[in-house]
Amino acid sequence: MKKIIYFLLLGLIINACGESKPSQKQTTSKTEQNSEEELSTNIVINSDDTMKFDKNILLIPAGKKITLTLNHNGKFPKVGMGHNFVLLKADTNVSEFAEKAAMARKTDYIPEGDQTIAYTKLLGGGESDTITFDAPKKGYYTFLCTFPGHWQLMKGKLIVK
Repeated sequence: MKKIIYFLLLGLIINACGESKPSQKQTTSKTEQNSEEELSTNIVINSDDTMKFDKNILLIPAGKKITLTLNHNGKFPKVGMGHNFVLLKADTNVSEFAEKAAMARKTDYIPEGDQTIAYTKLLGGGESDTITFDAPKKGYYTFLCTFPGHWQLMKGKLIVK
């Protein structure tokens, strides 16, 4: 009998010391609060000689002016390790666009057409560029670097809420 009481008390103590889980209502409101805080009209993206953006998801509000700065924090010049930020329209085939971009050397790897929403100039190490554009309608949009061979590693999603 003493053993049963001992195990019951031990179970109560363990249960009392365990983590308390927030209610569904608390979890939802916290998540909503965090996503609202993450919406931004001023965005800074960094890149370097490892062919990566430091952000691959950007959250912005619909209908606002967006200011975006791309920094190339690497050391290599743009002829060997150029980077840009190119925001594509929602219905753009990314791989087809990237193939066309790789052939557009004379226009800093921005192909002719109307498949882009906004883009920075092509940057070499130590350079930066800031652009301003109107946020597109709510949805998901791809952004990428169009320097040849970079788009598969240097891409992400811009989410307009």
